[in-house]
Amino acid sequence: MGSADIVPGVSGGTIALITGIYAYLVEAISKIRFGFVKPLLKGDINGFINGLFDEIDFKFFIPLVLGIGVAFLTLAKVVTYCMDTHTALTYAFFLGLIIASAVILFKKLDEINLKNILFALLGAVLTFIFVSLNPIAANHSLIVIFISGMIAICAMILPGISGSFLLLLLGQYKYMLNALHQFQIVDIIVFVVGAAIGILGFSKILNYLLKNHEEVTMAFLIGVMLGSLKVPGVEIINSAGFSFAGLFPCLIVAIIGFAIIIILETRFDYME
Repeated sequence: MGSADIVPGVSGGTIALITGIYAYLVEAISKIRFGFVKPLLKGDINGFINGLFDEIDFKFFIPLVLGIGVAFLTLAKVVTYCMDTHTALTYAFFLGLIIASAVILFKKLDEINLKNILFALLGAVLTFIFVSLNPIAANHSLIVIFISGMIAICAMILPGISGSFLLLLLGQYKYMLNALHQFQIVDIIVFVVGAAIGILGFSKILNYLLKNHEEVTMAFLIGVMLGSLKVPGVEIINSAGFSFAGLFPCLIVAIIGFAIIIILETRFDYME
């Protein structure tokens, strides 16, 4: 998830979906209500510890957060190198990942009806318009970084919507990537705090939708992922052109990415 979230156009939520932890992740985050703080303020340490372990699934979150953190700190340079040096092939791989993820979501629908089709079209159109926007100019003050973290994290847990691309539109992507490279601790902490607040609020909305309107939510997310295909598609065409010699290796890499996700889905679909 951390590796995917680094790349504009690819969503960490997509990786959570294909590895079978998506619904569990959203529900686990939505259960955090900070009720354990109240006993602490009263000096009730035992109540604080019990509440903390009741609300937060440490067995799940510790390895997940550590994995994302390691990816952010170690793979940021690798991913950006691949994007700069092998742009077409890198985005072709991501194209395969996204298409496979949409196929997996499609398989989860109980039926194909007019409502699901309309919500899928709505998701595709809105996402296509969103990814067609131009980046805005913005400063890099702490308040802007904080708000950017709040907004971007909401996209990071939605399959098909890239939090990194949203940061790109907000004018904070390269700045925060450099902050990771140079380990600018203040900027990183402010961004993480904003992200934590954003994800705690948004996860409750998403968890409600998945529990009470699962079919239309899944259909909408399928549309979101299909609409997001514009990003890798444009990058592939710009880098490889329209020639067979340029596009054929991209096609092969996309098929490999597609196959990997389908295989992963069969291996890791254990927490649904």
